[in-house]
Amino acid sequence: MSAPSASVVICGLAAPLSLIVGAFRHDEKVWQIESIFVDMPVAPSTFFASDNFSGAHPRYLEAIARANTGHVRAYGDDQISQDAVRAFRDLCDLDVEVLFTFNGTGSNVVALGSLLQPAESVVCTNWSHINVDETGAPEHILGVKLQDVDSDNAKLLPDDLHSLATALGNVHHVQPGVVSITQATELGTLYTADEIRLLCDVAHSYGMRVHLDGARISNAVAASGGTRQTFRDLTFGAGVDAVSFGGTKNAMLGAEAILLRPGVASPRAPFIRKQSTQLPSKQRYIAAQFVEALSDDLWITTAHHANSMAARLYEKVKSLPGLSIQAPEVNSMYPILPRDVKHKLQEWNFFWDWDVTKSQVRWMTSWDTSEADVDAFAAGVSALLHS
Repeated sequence: MSAPSASVVICGLAAPLSLIVGAFRHDEKVWQIESIFVDMPVAPSTFFASDNFSGAHPRYLEAIARANTGHVRAYGDDQISQDAVRAFRDLCDLDVEVLFTFNGTGSNVVALGSLLQPAESVVCTNWSHINVDETGAPEHILGVKLQDVDSDNAKLLPDDLHSLATALGNVHHVQPGVVSITQATELGTLYTADEIRLLCDVAHSYGMRVHLDGARISNAVAASGGTRQTFRDLTFGAGVDAVSFGGTKNAMLGAEAILLRPGVASPRAPFIRKQSTQLPSKQRYIAAQFVEALSDDLWITTAHHANSMAARLYEKVKSLPGLSIQAPEVNSMYPILPRDVKHKLQEWNFFWDWDVTKSQVRWMTSWDTSEADVDAFAAGVSALLHS
């Protein structure tokens, strides 16, 4: 390919100036890599960085608008909030206590605080969101010790609980009290219903309670059967005591919920929510979205779409030279790219680093990722890897 007639330096690319020169020609970006020009396609209209990047589904915005009528009682004492509680109890087939919150970190903190007793710890993996990505919120707000267990796939094993249980009864050691698992995990892996059931059985045999961080429980349900019964089998039917039910990552607007098994959590759970600054005053706007989601299982439909777009992207790029990638179980992948290619792709269409020591990144699809977006992104990856 001949060099473009005009060129400018692309700032911020981690490579010597002699290796990378950029130019803009109409709406296409042109890069020179080791004297070879790569004519990049138009970048997709969406990003593959996080499902937090996406907007809200129109039906949830419409539900908020319908709720925005007149004056109603605050702090959950409204009809819409009561309708949402009933909808969740129907989903769980259990008389769960439902506490709505603003965000996932707050949801996890309140759920854990509702299960913990004095001098207890929370057992989790080293990859868990509560351990890595919540700025120490559980420790800071609850004053609790997190006992993180090394895991290659972000999943706890029964033997991990047996090992930590040796501290029970020793006054010199913190007492393992709550086991926290994530579904889908922070590495995009999944627990089976049987694996969760076994963990719950072992935890309960030691008097521990089990919390499930379900920031992406919708994606896990969609990938594991895609029905309401799938949700029950993965949560309360398996013995889980508390679920942080995520909505924000699955097309909602700042909507999360905590589901508590009756008779297990502290009766002061609502007070813990208030103390943790997670009690919404105009709760109807959060509740309205869950009423809409649970009315016809839109929450599963959107998650299934995100998962299928990840599968499509994998099929498009899996055979490209220089790319190491595993098939996704849900809507995330963690490929390893050549370092120079990684930087140029991030400049073209941003995504997050995952493990910089290995040049590993995270690609994630969302409820609104289109087939055209996937194909455009795959075309850009292919263009650079074939350069």
